Amino acid sequence: MSSGTQRGAQWALLVTAGLVIVGVFLQVYFIASYVFGAGEDALDAHTGLGGIVHLLEVLAFIAALVAYWKLWAKVAPAFALAVIGTLQLGFADADEWVAGFHGLLALVVLILAHAVVQRTVRDLGLGRHGATPN
Repeated sequence: MSSGTQRGAQWALLVTAGLVIVGVFLQVYFIASYVFGAGEDALDAHTGLGGIVHLLEVLAFIAALVAYWKLWAKVAPAFALAVIGTLQLGFADADEWVAGFHGLLALVVLILAHAVVQRTVRDLGLGRHGATPN
């Protein structure tokens, strides 16, 4: 695989994981707005955005596969992002107390997406002090 393809996939990974972070923050805002009385529109926005965020999680994993093929330690956080994101989505329809894991795993998704972004920024050489890519 060419270094240009890998670099393009790293950029795709950076963008998708970054959008997951933005999406999680927006989802928290929408669900909090719903809980505090904003109405069904806020719940619909939360749910609709959830599908988009999940798609971005899966796309981030695919981009990581292309960017870091055979470097499984670098693929692992994006894989975990897709897996935990899928589990997190599944808990949304669970019974009351179990459904609480939906919100808890959103924090894990946020942390994983942040870790993916940090690694990708470093690998692209976008970090501070003129760091070179690994």
